[in-house]
Amino acid sequence: MGILARFKDIMSANINAMIDKWEDPEKMIDQYMRNLEEDLGKVKKETASVMADETKCKRDLDECEAEINKLQAYAEKAVIAGNDDDARTFLTKKQSLLTKKEAYQKTYDIAHSNAEKMRQMHDKLVNDISELSSRRDTIKAKVKIAKAQQTVNEMESAMGNAKNNLTAFGKMEAKADKMLDEANAMAELNNSGTEKTVEELEEKYKVNAPEIDDELAAIKAKLGQQ
Repeated sequence: MGILARFKDIMSANINAMIDKWEDPEKMIDQYMRNLEEDLGKVKKETASVMADETKCKRDLDECEAEINKLQAYAEKAVIAGNDDDARTFLTKKQSLLTKKEAYQKTYDIAHSNAEKMRQMHDKLVNDISELSSRRDTIKAKVKIAKAQQTVNEMESAMGNAKNNLTAFGKMEAKADKMLDEANAMAELNNSGTEKTVEELEEKYKVNAPEIDDELAAIKAKLGQQ
């Protein structure tokens, strides 16, 4: 039956489309519930139509059976009354109705089967909606927790970046300390070099001590030099 296949296609398309577009589960679950409610309305309408067909087929079958039973009763009365020709007329009419009854029975069986399937599908959809509705709050709670966890993860990542920044600043500070230490060491070396030069000059002038000058003057006097 077309409605059964159509209903399955609708439900399959809805859930697949929802999953494909799954971005915000909290919003999508509400939209999915609205879609299910719309589908339920369609199923109710189709189920009512199928049930109406079943009722009509059952009514036609019951009326045919009632007519057959009536003709059977008339045939029996005609036989009792000794009117065999009338009995044959009733039985002939009854025979044609028996053929019609077979057709009515087949039609009713199909209508009844379709109606049963639609009722089962309708009841299942109602139950599913009820169950999903009760689970919706749980799903939303999970989504809320997931979002909170995501926020925590982002904060932890930010803290990690801050820690990296502190480490980088620490390295820069260590490098600055090293540069300062090197500069101080160079200044110390420069100062120690200057002190050594002064000592050398002092040694130079120590050579020209008074004793040497006196001795030089004596040599010049001896040689007749002034």
